[in-house]
Amino acid sequence: MPLIEVRGLKRIYRMGEETVTALAGVSLDIEEGEFVAVMGPSGSGKSTFMNLIGCLDKANGGSYRLAGEEISAMSPDQLAGVRSRRIGFVFQQFNLLERTNAVGNVALPMIYASSDRAERRRKAEAALTRVGLGDRMGHTPLQLSGGQQQRVAIARALVNNPKILLADEPTGALDSRTSLDIMALFQQLNREGMTVLVVTHEQDVAEFARRVVRFRDGKVISDKTQKPKDAVAILAALSREQDGVAA
Repeated sequence: MPLIEVRGLKRIYRMGEETVTALAGVSLDIEEGEFVAVMGPSGSGKSTFMNLIGCLDKANGGSYRLAGEEISAMSPDQLAGVRSRRIGFVFQQFNLLERTNAVGNVALPMIYASSDRAERRRKAEAALTRVGLGDRMGHTPLQLSGGQQQRVAIARALVNNPKILLADEPTGALDSRTSLDIMALFQQLNREGMTVLVVTHEQDVAEFARRVVRFRDGKVISDKTQKPKDAVAILAALSREQDGVAA
């Protein structure tokens, strides 16, 4: 059974008298443990697709099953429950509280859970250690680099142990070297079993995924597997090159 099973998914927006078809009957399966890049130009439907998969929006037609559970007919409260249990989100803008340290930012998704403060802190610290920020737990966003802030955001997405990590243009606000660091982290999480979907318009980012799905005009126009680039190997090569120049 696919982790994500979509059949004839439609999303139509009505803006006054105008009707906009954002998704026009998309059918797609994504297996547990895949790393998928979702690509397409602005208005192609890729972000609408991510919003539906992430239970941030509801379809007008078709079916969406997550781990065998029908999502399409759920109420807003039920969708919120699915999001909190099964899905982690990473966005281009880090959406961190500036005056709250890394541990506090990562613990935010757990505030309304049943765990007590000590349990929230333990899980937040474990998530920060997982993304390589074990020595930055007490730092606020203003004391962190852009890449470190994105790692805090990724730790926040992971703190409830979701099955799926959805990332919308996660490197859009980062320089190329820091973007490599983030893609290396996504590949590491994927090797550990995390299902990763990255929405991007950048070919350089899509090259790190094992599968690339392209959207245009609300439809899937191609769906291909590929041998991904190894972000860790590229970072190592850059370091050797810089060491050689410095010598």
